[in-house]
Amino acid sequence: MTQSAKTTTLGTRRVRKLDRPSATSRFSMASLMDENGAVKVDDVAEVFHMSKAQLADTAGLAREVFQKASRRGSAKVVRRVLEMVEIINLVQGWAGGAAQAMAWYRAEPIPAFGGRTAEALVKSGNATAVRDYVDHLATGGYA
Repeated sequence: MTQSAKTTTLGTRRVRKLDRPSATSRFSMASLMDENGAVKVDDVAEVFHMSKAQLADTAGLAREVFQKASRRGSAKVVRRVLEMVEIINLVQGWAGGAAQAMAWYRAEPIPAFGGRTAEALVKSGNATAVRDYVDHLATGGYA
């Protein structure tokens, strides 16, 4: 996600603003990671036009988890958000973009898993199975 600057006129002042990625665009994993390899929660929430509480809920975490830095960096939080973003990143190419990939993640029942969604599977600790399933589809396998 590259950010380019635009100049716009606001009244009599010229204001510089940054283009933000939209949910219809694609994102890259690298753009959502900091220099230590941790997911930038604020950026993830912004890409999907969600509050941090909604993001936590989608990842299967307590809604308050992103309010304190000590909780935000816990192994469970980092792992769960990273799993979610990795799966959405894999899906966005054939889903049509980030918003469509998030919609698939949250709502599309997966027949191979008894109709459970990717979101439900990640919340229950089965992210590896979802990644394997998506890889299987990407190589031409049947759903």
